[in-house]
Amino acid sequence: MATDSNRLGDTTATETATRLVHRSVNNANSAVSSGEVTNHAEKHAEDLIQWKRHVERIKSKVLDQIQVQLSDLLDKALTESVQTFTQNGNHGNNHVTTTNNNDNSHRTHTEKDGKVFMDRRSILDDLFEINHIRTIYHMFISVLFLFIISTLAVDYIDQGRLVLEFDLLSYAFGKLHIVALAWLLMFSYTLAVPYYALALWGTLYHRSPVQGVLSVGAGLVLSALQAAVLGVLPIYVVFHYQLPPASRFIIILEQIRFLMKSYSFIRENVPVILKHKTKEGEGPRGEGPRGEVPRFPTFSSYLYFLFAPTLIYRECYPRNPHIRWNYVGVTFAKILGCLFYGYFILVRLCIPVFMNDSNTPFSTRTLVLALFHATLPGMLLLLLAFFAFLHCWLNAFAEMLRFADRMFYKDWWNSTSFANYYRTWNVVVHDWLYYYGYRDFLWLSRRKFRTAAMLSVFAVSALVHEYVFTLGFGFFYPVMFCLFAFFGVAFNFTLNDKRKSPVWNIMMWTCLFIGQGVMVCLYCQEWYAQIHCPRTGDSFWELVTPRSWSCSN
Repeated sequence: MATDSNRLGDTTATETATRLVHRSVNNANSAVSSGEVTNHAEKHAEDLIQWKRHVERIKSKVLDQIQVQLSDLLDKALTESVQTFTQNGNHGNNHVTTTNNNDNSHRTHTEKDGKVFMDRRSILDDLFEINHIRTIYHMFISVLFLFIISTLAVDYIDQGRLVLEFDLLSYAFGKLHIVALAWLLMFSYTLAVPYYALALWGTLYHRSPVQGVLSVGAGLVLSALQAAVLGVLPIYVVFHYQLPPASRFIIILEQIRFLMKSYSFIRENVPVILKHKTKEGEGPRGEGPRGEVPRFPTFSSYLYFLFAPTLIYRECYPRNPHIRWNYVGVTFAKILGCLFYGYFILVRLCIPVFMNDSNTPFSTRTLVLALFHATLPGMLLLLLAFFAFLHCWLNAFAEMLRFADRMFYKDWWNSTSFANYYRTWNVVVHDWLYYYGYRDFLWLSRRKFRTAAMLSVFAVSALVHEYVFTLGFGFFYPVMFCLFAFFGVAFNFTLNDKRKSPVWNIMMWTCLFIGQGVMVCLYCQEWYAQIHCPRTGDSFWELVTPRSWSCSN
């Protein structure tokens, strides 16, 4: 019995120990398994996070591509809808006039033929309806008030009185009566001579047995008149009457505007006259005996074009139903505010610095310090010029003329490439350069030299900008030409449309800040160097060598 009980006790103990061992092994295995599961879960979570990031990157790229394609599709749909509306309008008028389809075919412009105008608002007008954007606009106004307060405070401390003297503005815009007379002469010529010269040539072309001689002769005569009245006359007025800077810029910019407008008018109408076949019994301007629609543009359409805020001629443009005179008044008030804003920037941030720097010898240290000091005022002046002219001035005239297409610029501030910046900064001038420079060059070269066409456009733009600044300031200092012809071309090919990251937008703004600083710095230094160290001779090298390089008085 004792033996059996001992055996039973041993068996029970053995079984208990065995159970404990198995339980320990199971616990160890379960611990190992749970550890493996935990590691696997962590690895799976990391893979899931990386996969989500990858999907987000793909999503961002796909959305960007879809946005670009959708924008192109919407622009194309709007263009086609405008063309369809124009064609329906022409067909709807067939019961009024007995015009066949061939006579009016040139009146309906497609995107292939050239720029298509449509009813569009300016981007800033839409953005200013957003409270957040309007607050940024208010911040700029508050900075103007700070300039006024600081000027009053400094004048009170220095002179013991509160006074705002705008002597710089009165000097810059001096001799305005001469400017008005010169503008009236240029406008009268542009209004009469190109129109009637083209009308006379168009009347005689198809009747003349020597069409080539007639065309060459008319072109030479008109070119000579253009060079004399719109070429030599403004330059003569600028130098003969010693006009101040702002008055000079007005005359030179109007000279270029009249040249570009008259060229567009001739360029758009000459192909139409060449394609037109004169019929027997028609009037001298293509007006048939049964009252057919004139094939030559009306004088009123040309007069409207000379004032319209576009450089591309069309016989008709989309028009608004009425004029908002309150909008016109507010817009002109903004232009006046921008003038005073620029005045305070020059008086408070530029003149005190560069007037003193002109007494120090030219050195690298002086140049670098002055350059970075001019960066902020230079960028402010660029924004003011954009807002005052491309937004306010053009919108004011568009409103008074009921001109409906207000796409004078695009969202250039969002550009991630300089190629896009050049296309969106000034749409008015870009359209003229694109259709009459780039596209015509490709047509002449049978679309073989795209790079040469682009470089020619940059060269023309650089030369014209340098011409404006040289005559406007009264001295030759090719800063603008170098920025356009060298850095502009380099940035156009390197910072191209393939750059989509926001980093490139930062790079674009950084380059703009530096470029504006270079311009303001060098032009201000040269202005005061011309005053303190005037030229001693009239030789070629004396005229083209900057005085700031050697002036130390």
